[in-house]
Amino acid sequence: MKKEIPELKTQDVGGAGLPYLYYEGAPRPILFAHATGFLPWLWHPIIEEFMPDYSVWAPYICNYRSCNPHEGGLSWNVIAEDLSAFCRAQKIENPILVGHSMGATVLTIAAAAYGLKPLGMVLIEPIFLPDEFYKMTPSVQDHPLASKSIKRVNYWPSEDDAMSYLKSRSFFSDWDEGVLQLYKQFGMEKLPEGDMQLACTPESEAAMFMGGLSTDPWPLLEKIECPVLVLEGAQSPNIGLVDIQRAVSLLPQGRYGSVAGAGHLIPMQKPLEIAGIVKDFIENLV
Repeated sequence: MKKEIPELKTQDVGGAGLPYLYYEGAPRPILFAHATGFLPWLWHPIIEEFMPDYSVWAPYICNYRSCNPHEGGLSWNVIAEDLSAFCRAQKIENPILVGHSMGATVLTIAAAAYGLKPLGMVLIEPIFLPDEFYKMTPSVQDHPLASKSIKRVNYWPSEDDAMSYLKSRSFFSDWDEGVLQLYKQFGMEKLPEGDMQLACTPESEAAMFMGGLSTDPWPLLEKIECPVLVLEGAQSPNIGLVDIQRAVSLLPQGRYGSVAGAGHLIPMQKPLEIAGIVKDFIENLV
């Protein structure tokens, strides 16, 4: 069922307003959490596949709290606590949780440490780094991801220039065309002069990456009692860095899945396949 993209709303989560998209449907709840530097609107082609049989929430995790990448950034522990507060405020009970990258990790922390009680979870390319990473306190310049994101291009003279830039980058080359258009529409902001810039600034993205080292997720995995499907892109650059099989072994009801022909950005590359995988997962919960 084709569904219009709803207006962005805001929920107070205790000292901050967390923006979110809400798709009203049947009572069964699903919450989608996006990757670092990305946007809830990119879930739209996937969310459409669940309407009107579910009610769906997609928070916008960017600069909703003030954070400085040079002062540790925004702790993923804080984001996880905020997501749990968000679900309480929205009266979301026993949801299906679907997270990608950072989103998968903060949902894991929320379920293990902050009282969020999901019916089941789908973790897509979660960022579970080697244990020693969580003992480090690198500067932005020394952080392998924050150091790159803070230098990201953040200016284009026009919409055409912005789209040409996106299509010229190998990073976006295998994205679904509809998702790429959503990124152009919502991931970039038009300035009064007609110029374009990123909606989630390079500084905000760097702050998210810096906050990712604040909480070691490995000791938390055994505390998640619900069924959890952990998905890995068969061509992910994180293979060898993130030990997905170890994570699955620590989850009491963990299952592993590999998505052929996909890298780290599986929801952007294969949105309909992800929707199908999540649907199959939900059906097997009952």
